[in-house]
Amino acid sequence: MPMFKYEALDSQGKEVKAEVEALSNKEAISKIRNKGLFPTKVIARGAGKRVKASKAAKTTKRRGINRKVKTKVVCQFARQLSTLQDAGLAILRSLRILEQQQKPGTLKKVLGYLSEDIEGGTTLSEAMAKHPKVFNKLFVNMVAAGEVGGVLDIVLSRLADFMEKSERLKAKVKAAMVYPAVVMSAALLIVLGLMMFIIPTFAEVLTDLGDGATLPGLTQMLLNISEWLLARKGLNALMVVLSPIVIVSFFRFISQFSSGRYILDQAKLHLPVLKPITYKVSVARWTRTLGTLISAGVPILEAINIARDTSGNEVYARMLQKVHNAIRQGDTFANPLKQSKTVDSIVVNMIDVGEETGDMDKMLEKIANNFDEEADVLVSSLMSLLEPIMILFLGGMVGTIVVAMFLPIVKIITVLM
Repeated sequence: MPMFKYEALDSQGKEVKAEVEALSNKEAISKIRNKGLFPTKVIARGAGKRVKASKAAKTTKRRGINRKVKTKVVCQFARQLSTLQDAGLAILRSLRILEQQQKPGTLKKVLGYLSEDIEGGTTLSEAMAKHPKVFNKLFVNMVAAGEVGGVLDIVLSRLADFMEKSERLKAKVKAAMVYPAVVMSAALLIVLGLMMFIIPTFAEVLTDLGDGATLPGLTQMLLNISEWLLARKGLNALMVVLSPIVIVSFFRFISQFSSGRYILDQAKLHLPVLKPITYKVSVARWTRTLGTLISAGVPILEAINIARDTSGNEVYARMLQKVHNAIRQGDTFANPLKQSKTVDSIVVNMIDVGEETGDMDKMLEKIANNFDEEADVLVSSLMSLLEPIMILFLGGMVGTIVVAMFLPIVKIITVLM
């Protein structure tokens, strides 16, 4: 039976180094946990240590690999490689077959480099770690766990499922956000067109008809806005058009910093409409990532680090860091999670039960599935509500302008009658 070297922490937070006999990496981790220890590193005796993507990227640079590959393409590759591995083909032959099938591009070059590295004696995970723009940290560590446990085909299939679900939910959320942005942009352009080209013409007509008479307040306000937009040779109007671009650029700039991302993500979790969707999408993402990693046999602390780096939300990234630190000191996962007050009690309770029963990966998967479904319902409801709201909003703006322009004419007609 294979032997696994491991490093773990006891209940006092002291580091323990030993070996355990097991059939797979997952079984080794289970045996270590049964001893009351928290495994931080588990490696088959004689196997190389896992390579971190960030370090590998610094030491090796490949020519022509300077662009990312679409998630959909990487997902398809993982699914195909899983099928070939399940059929019993050697990893090198599988990569050669997939390389031949690929269209010319970044992934085809990467697959060629992977084959070269494996021929040179490196493992698949080590070869993938040299291409962080194609295979992220989650992908590399999942593959490493599959190699050590001898279940690479299963791990690749899980990875493909995980990526498909994540992309599907991300696409729905983006669709919900793009629709109002497009409608608001159209509304802005329509209103600017009316203010700059139509209302000035009406202003001349109203001045002639009114013969110095006082205009209604709404009409006068619109005329003042129109005059301001046309001032300075239309520079004010240009400022209005460019303001959304400036705002988006500002948010992107501050999101480059950890504190800026934290403020923005915290704001998303408190906005009335975005709050429930952001919360459910974020929790579903990190719980699915963590559950997938643990089920693949990745040690809990390493899995938390990966989930933290791929959470996509700085609030939950910081929460996972606190959980990581607490576990290193001998605490459970549920206690620091509860103290963070970033998730509902149902999430804390399910994780607590998962820890006690040893089925934490299954509990995390259930949480992710439930939150994915709830987020899907929320996004669908939001999409169904947005259309009539946007139509009413746009119609109200144009209608207000039309009414404001005709009010003086109605007033003059009334006086003449």
